[in-house]
Amino acid sequence: MKTTVWIGAAGLLCLGMASVSHAQSSVTLYGIIDTGLTYANHVSTATGSSSILKYGDGVGLGSRWGFKGSEDLGGGLKAIFQLENGFNTGTGQIGQSAMFGRLAYAGFSKTGIGELTFGRQYSLSTSVLGHGFSMGAQTIAGGFAYHINDLDQLTGSRLSNSVKFMSRSFSGLKFGAMYAFSNQAGAFGGANSTTTGTTTTAGSSRASSFAVEYDHGPFAAAAAYTDMSFPAQASPTSYSVAVANVNTNGLRDLRTFGMGARYTVGALTGWGLWTNTRFKPITGASSTLNALEVSGNYFLAPDLILGLGYTYEHLDGYATGKWHQANSVLDYYFSKRTDVYLAVSYQKALGENRINGVEVPVQAQIGSSTSFVGTSGNGSDSQVAVRVAIVHRF
Repeated sequence: MKTTVWIGAAGLLCLGMASVSHAQSSVTLYGIIDTGLTYANHVSTATGSSSILKYGDGVGLGSRWGFKGSEDLGGGLKAIFQLENGFNTGTGQIGQSAMFGRLAYAGFSKTGIGELTFGRQYSLSTSVLGHGFSMGAQTIAGGFAYHINDLDQLTGSRLSNSVKFMSRSFSGLKFGAMYAFSNQAGAFGGANSTTTGTTTTAGSSRASSFAVEYDHGPFAAAAAYTDMSFPAQASPTSYSVAVANVNTNGLRDLRTFGMGARYTVGALTGWGLWTNTRFKPITGASSTLNALEVSGNYFLAPDLILGLGYTYEHLDGYATGKWHQANSVLDYYFSKRTDVYLAVSYQKALGENRINGVEVPVQAQIGSSTSFVGTSGNGSDSQVAVRVAIVHRF
């Protein structure tokens, strides 16, 4: 009888320990699907420009699935990780050229201090400035509202081989720093690819990023800086140095700095954002792109949100150009997980650049990626893009 009691007690203790262990660790499977139709009136073709109506994926929010989790190590210390895959719902293909090309990192979180993580992660220009102070993140306008080709690193700036620290909030104030290694012997600062005869040696990219943010009550503000050497050599995906059809030749260094502020009054939230991005070529003069954005959203009802915004981009230096863009989006929520949206953007391009002795007009391009609609094409300096889509989160 005593033996039976002891065995029963031991069994209950084991079950209790298993329960406690399970309670101290967690793993979450999650995802987003953004799918719909996109129309644009002027899109580049082999002979000039034409309209397009297409199936479009991941404009408002990039389609993705992933795992994230934590383990309580005691004393306020946790082990954390996140693996995130991007994919295209139209073709089923993976995004970012890798299984976990969106995010792949692990590290530690300490109560009262912050997080230290290692792997492929967002730069601080994306995770602090872009996610908190741009219309692309604050509304479902997403990729239409982010700036041309994401040159200021506000949405898709992911740094491989990186170490990142982000502090906890100290009365609303947070700060962070990160460094991404080139991982190439003899090229700690990165290197361009080289070709000797028929042999090509791959290059590498090195990056650093810093940010500070204040968020308290209805007001928030932030500043972020990211510097990337040899952006075209980044892996698994390289970074563009072209503004629409204007090639800045900034293959040596891409440096961006920005500041933003946000304020909420009742159902209305407004924000302003400025970024300054420099493109430094291997040889020759540099170009600088300044982007100024003023936007806001308003809850027309608890389940209906209106977003409006304006962005001005000015390229100066070796290459020149100006772009004016107006954005609007209406987002209706069926539930916390499912919504539908209508996004409309208009862009006007101004200027021209002399290429091989010929004056080439600047083209328009709505979106942080050419995959959304692309440039407006020869003979067109404006573009309208319209999208109707559904978003589901799980």
